[in-house]
Amino acid sequence: MDIIKEPIHYQNQQLCLKVWTFFLEGFAGAELPSWHYHKEVEFILVLDGIHEMHTLDRTYRLEQGDVMVIGSNQLHRAVGHAGHEVEYIVLHVDLEPYFDPATINYLSCFMEVLQPLDGLNDLFASNPNAREEVGRAIFSIHEEVMARRHGYEVAVSMHIKALMLAMLRHDANDILSPGGKLDAHVLKPVIAFIDERLGEKIHMSELSALAGMSYVYFSKYFKTHMGLPFTEYVNRRRIAKATRLLALTDRKITDIAHSVGLENMAHFYELFKRFNGCTPKQFKLKMTLSAEPE
Repeated sequence: MDIIKEPIHYQNQQLCLKVWTFFLEGFAGAELPSWHYHKEVEFILVLDGIHEMHTLDRTYRLEQGDVMVIGSNQLHRAVGHAGHEVEYIVLHVDLEPYFDPATINYLSCFMEVLQPLDGLNDLFASNPNAREEVGRAIFSIHEEVMARRHGYEVAVSMHIKALMLAMLRHDANDILSPGGKLDAHVLKPVIAFIDERLGEKIHMSELSALAGMSYVYFSKYFKTHMGLPFTEYVNRRRIAKATRLLALTDRKITDIAHSVGLENMAHFYELFKRFNGCTPKQFKLKMTLSAEPE
């Protein structure tokens, strides 16, 4: 089973995005494509035909005018079917650079702390207004990047923010509201510190000092602004990394658990099943079966 970390080559380094139109024709007997992932968020707008997208948990059947979002580092693949042609726009974008001093407080809404942005896809399927607004923004971004008229960078920035605003305004299920508004200057270094040291013991006293707060105040501050306690957040990040390692490598489960800082295997299995709904072995089997043609 091939799983690829796909490099995204930006058309404009300052805009941190790539947007392109794809035209696919399904052929009989074709093998299923490889699973892949990337740190950029991916948006899809179907222009014509029927498009099928797979994530680990869902299969999406998209028709003309439908949109979809795939969160950062989420495994996915596009599947074509014999006799079916499809034309669609794909937008890969790193959203973080689009948060300026006026909008930085909403960065936490898009950090995918509790769940990936994929949770918005049910909203797009059921809410025509949300679907239309997001689709219009994707189409406009594509048109601006392709035409490259004078000032297109400004226009693209505006459409990216319109895209984020549409998701925020139509988010009836609070998928984009994990906690309070984020003080990015305080928590971004903390989050980076955690991600860099997932394989080590992480002491909250180190992070409270990094944030310039007392231990007790930092504990309350973190939970309020991130939407979950510090230990819970670290465990989620560890299991997310373990899940990618399990999918991407043939390393032993015990080795993977140790590499993400979880040496107690009973605790690792408990956390993995809580966050993924299955054991590591069941997850590996599911990945193997999903790689085989139906």
